Amino acid sequence: MALFRHELGDVLRDARRSQGRTLRQVSSDARVSLGYLSEIERGQKEASSELLVSVTDALGLPLSFVLREVSDRIAVAEGVSVPDTVPDELTDAAGPLVGAR
Repeated sequence: MALFRHELGDVLRDARRSQGRTLRQVSSDARVSLGYLSEIERGQKEASSELLVSVTDALGLPLSFVLREVSDRIAVAEGVSVPDTVPDELTDAAGPLVGAR
């Protein structure tokens, strides 16, 4: 069973790593403690909406894109086929995270 917090953590970690950034860099930019962000990335803690906005801003990604990626990963785990409807301008801005399932 796919849990939202696990998929969210994976998406955030994948985005951070694809940018070549450390957990310390992102936590500093997002003004979130290093330990707490680490727990979110590992799916051990639930992120509040405010914290999630801070982290996605620090990563330079739209919140909607991150939530869509999480939703798509959960759909795949559930065996649901999801059509690709992300506009090209957003996929270009998101870089290698798009389609990284």
